Amino acid sequence: MQLSGYVHSQPPSLDATFAALADPTRRAILARLAQGEASVTQLSEPFAISQPAISKHLKVLERAGLISRGRDAQRRLSRLEPRPLAEANQFLEQYREFWQSSFARLDDLLQEIQCSTPNPSKSRRRRTAKS
Repeated sequence: MQLSGYVHSQPPSLDATFAALADPTRRAILARLAQGEASVTQLSEPFAISQPAISKHLKVLERAGLISRGRDAQRRLSRLEPRPLAEANQFLEQYREFWQSSFARLDDLLQEIQCSTPNPSKSRRRRTAKS
């Protein structure tokens, strides 16, 4: 598999997606939103940081397109948006296929070497048995 031309065909949002995913707090927020919509208050509960800090993380996620935010009465709910994650997965999937193919070739080579190389432990046993 050749990946050289792929660099130029990446969606421009991929950089923003990976930058947003680089922070563990934002990944935890996305994991929570995978269970359903949540308010800033609900999202800030498991963290030892302020609601304004959570809001800043939400803005980064929103700019990356990973979440969308809407109003429900007086609460502002956030929800997960799957498209950017699907694009990131598609990008990473190409590398997984590359490595699987490389490991399969390595397995074949190792199998070929094992079959063509005499086993030294068997020859030692034969010599000791003859003595």
